[in-house]
Amino acid sequence: MTDTRDLDQVRADIDAIDQDIQALINRRAQCAQRVAEIKMSEVAAAHERGEADAEVVYYRPEREAQVLERILKRNAGPLDAGSVVHIFREIMSACLALEKPLQVAYLGPEGTFTQGATIKHFGHAGVYVPQTTIDAVFSQVESGECNYGVVPVENSTEGMVSHTLDNFMDSSLKISGEVEMRIGHHLLVAPNTLEGSITRICAHQQALAQCRHWLDKYWPHVEREAVSSNGEAARMASECQGVAAVAGDMAAELYQLDKLATHIEDYTNNTTRFLIIGREDVPPSGRDKTSIIVSSRNKPGALFTLLEPFRRGGVNLTRIDTRPSRTEKWAYVFFIEFEGHLQDDKVAAIVAELEEQSILLKPLGSYPQALL
Repeated sequence: MTDTRDLDQVRADIDAIDQDIQALINRRAQCAQRVAEIKMSEVAAAHERGEADAEVVYYRPEREAQVLERILKRNAGPLDAGSVVHIFREIMSACLALEKPLQVAYLGPEGTFTQGATIKHFGHAGVYVPQTTIDAVFSQVESGECNYGVVPVENSTEGMVSHTLDNFMDSSLKISGEVEMRIGHHLLVAPNTLEGSITRICAHQQALAQCRHWLDKYWPHVEREAVSSNGEAARMASECQGVAAVAGDMAAELYQLDKLATHIEDYTNNTTRFLIIGREDVPPSGRDKTSIIVSSRNKPGALFTLLEPFRRGGVNLTRIDTRPSRTEKWAYVFFIEFEGHLQDDKVAAIVAELEEQSILLKPLGSYPQALL
């Protein structure tokens, strides 16, 4: 049927719809406040029963994942899945902040892709605290200064971030979730910078590696300097003459830089995966992933012995990596990720079998898989 309404009529419809949306969002916020009241009363009752360790858990990763999964399934367009998830993520973030704003540490400074991943996962209503190192992110969460942390763990072209894996060896923290970010690198300079005046190109070493071929082709004779982060490189470009930075859109906007070239990464599907770290175990969401650290005895077929239970159990492995053991020369520990939750009977049986044949097995947590 042809829509015969004129522009004023359509705009009036939009205004009416906006009013309905606003009323429904506020109704949702009131429900969130009621949830907080119920949680606080339950914890107060637990304290009266002598359960001194009981505390209010405001953020439930598995619950949020289930809500977003349902939103995706019923999305009929014309908005795409990413836009719809983004809108609802922000609504959920604002509602959660009415209960209690989350304190989240991330590998900074401002303008990094890790900050972008933090906002993508938690929305804009949280309190985000940049840290200078991955170690510091872990420390902030372990001490209770922050509720959660966000750290990079894997890039689709450059592989695993070993420093993140090493921190899990000694930490008691759990993985609470994961975020995937499409990484788009740009060559950024301060306004009015001439190409001929550039003497240094700065970025994190991972970013320089992800743009190596492009830089070799177009800027082969310009010095490249690895710095602590792309955000730091952008800051340097904004303050130092002759410096260009390899960084993303957030850094360009934050430091008001111009783009000499866009999307200079060597591979168009360049993606980085980030982990959300917290102190609590996450219940099943129905679409989960589990990470463990395991070390076997140094003997022929050791790796096959570790992996065989997954084959027999029909559990799909999504990642396996190795790191040197800190206790034995030329010995290694395996970081294994697989689909399923530690509370699943099939997964629990596999983990029990691995415990019998390994010298170390440390579950790092089960958590909802990244949606988009």
